[in-house]
Amino acid sequence: MGRLDDKVVIITGGASGIGKASVRLFIKEGARVIFGDIQDERGKALAEELGSNAIYLHMDVRIESEIKAAIDFAVEKFGRLDVMFNNAGFGGATGLIEEIPTDAFDVTMEVMFRSVFLGMKNAIPVMKKQGSGCIISTASVAGLRTGMAPHVYSAAKAAIIHLTRTVAVEVGEHNIRVNSICPGGIATPIFGKGLGLPQDRAERLAVLTQLFLCDIQPIKRAGLPEDVAKAALWLASDDSFFVSGHALVVDGGLIWRKILDQDAEKLEEFAKKLDIEDIKECLQQRNEEIAKMK
Repeated sequence: MGRLDDKVVIITGGASGIGKASVRLFIKEGARVIFGDIQDERGKALAEELGSNAIYLHMDVRIESEIKAAIDFAVEKFGRLDVMFNNAGFGGATGLIEEIPTDAFDVTMEVMFRSVFLGMKNAIPVMKKQGSGCIISTASVAGLRTGMAPHVYSAAKAAIIHLTRTVAVEVGEHNIRVNSICPGGIATPIFGKGLGLPQDRAERLAVLTQLFLCDIQPIKRAGLPEDVAKAALWLASDDSFFVSGHALVVDGGLIWRKILDQDAEKLEEFAKKLDIEDIKECLQQRNEEIAKMK
């Protein structure tokens, strides 16, 4: 018996990272998973690998009709939707506040926050009709504490946390639970690619980030996508029936540690290893690319 036997789940951003790990784990625990992404090759390959209980759909979470289409598909094929996992995201606009292009800000908020709103908006009517449901959204420790991520990313994640709380109050009487997950440092090459780095630099950044996190957080291991997937599994399962409006922190204790003077020295050493001036150029180029997505 799996913890999600026969549950119907939608996961956005399911072709890589936390989403991919969640698709794998949820399938293993008995769920029927519809997952969306814009990385079609990766998504199709994952669905083929996992078998008939995994269905991939192309989904740009900035487009409401594509989110609604996935929900309609779930209801048409399986007759219900038990779990909506709003997970899609990316690094987004970065830099000093005066340097962020307004269009890059808009795109970042569309992908990171507006998509969560759209997921909730379109899933809740189905869940109300069936009398139960669970909504999970990927936030971040950056939404709970300053200085942990770029401005727009942090603001979007804080908005997710608060929207989760207010919606949980609204829909609780319909037996719908609404929670968020707040990962800490999850070191993968995807992080570096989000900064606009080429693959080799992104892989190097992932290794250095893992070492940096091990050095500064209480649990001396970098976070893995599977760690977050396990937290999502608990929230999706009936084991968390009495939990709603919660922001579940999954960060190895990073958020609660005291910021020490030596952290600045470690960060400076980390920046030297990365060739920080080069990364600043990559970030500027990335902001320009994001702005063009508007």
